[in-house]
Amino acid sequence: MHDERRSSEVTRFAGVRARLEAAAPQSGFPALLYEFLLFGFKQGWACLFGGLMLALLLATHFWWPEEAPVARYDFLTVAALLIQIAMLAFRLESWSEARVIFAFHIVGTVMELFKTAHGSWEYREAGLLRIGDVPLFSGFMYAAVGSYLARVWRIFDFRFSHYPRRGATIALAVAIYVNFFAHHWLPDIRLALFAATALLYLRTWVFFRPFREHRRMPLLLGFLLVALFIWFAENLGTFAHAWSYPHQRSGWAMVSIGKLGAWYLLMIISFVLVERLHDRQHGR
Repeated sequence: MHDERRSSEVTRFAGVRARLEAAAPQSGFPALLYEFLLFGFKQGWACLFGGLMLALLLATHFWWPEEAPVARYDFLTVAALLIQIAMLAFRLESWSEARVIFAFHIVGTVMELFKTAHGSWEYREAGLLRIGDVPLFSGFMYAAVGSYLARVWRIFDFRFSHYPRRGATIALAVAIYVNFFAHHWLPDIRLALFAATALLYLRTWVFFRPFREHRRMPLLLGFLLVALFIWFAENLGTFAHAWSYPHQRSGWAMVSIGKLGAWYLLMIISFVLVERLHDRQHGR
């Protein structure tokens, strides 16, 4: 039964990856170069959903006609849904990963509804496919983060040392999510959450396999690198006028580096959700 479930989750990328990993480059620099290129290829594949979404934001920003019969936001929602369907139909993504995307869509949409109502950011364009002031495509932006984590976990065969207790990680994720809402009325405990994150994950290393051997890095550093990448993507998204922060109303300006902290904390929520997926897959 376990083997049948595993075989049902095989994607087309698994065959491509197997062929690339079967290569035998010469030792020394050629082997290191091949591993580096393979690492980049795998990262690009893990970013596929998010990369396509970002490409859509930029393309519609530059080339969407003003007289189009369909609102840009509605097009982005339908396009994101079609991308998801296509990735499943062509086995570019597993059903387990799709379930993660759905969970992230819900979590992200709830946050969007609250944050836009409190003026944290806004969506200026019109559209029919929306809930209140929030276009439905926005949930897919959070889903892109979940898609990346779920895929990179599988593609690089993640393993961990000194991983915190599950109950502690869940409690931290819940506290972070609640603080995203509660800090509008109560004291912001973000610094305490950063400290708790460091305390829990300070000794944790993630082992990942870009080629034949597992490499390792501190998990906290991994969180920071992914959060930094999301911050760069957010700058591109606001440049494309997909959404805007208050300081961008008179013209585009870079997103505050302070948002990097928010994305760092969001990484904890994301990681715990994806961790639960992999626990269920392995019967834990």
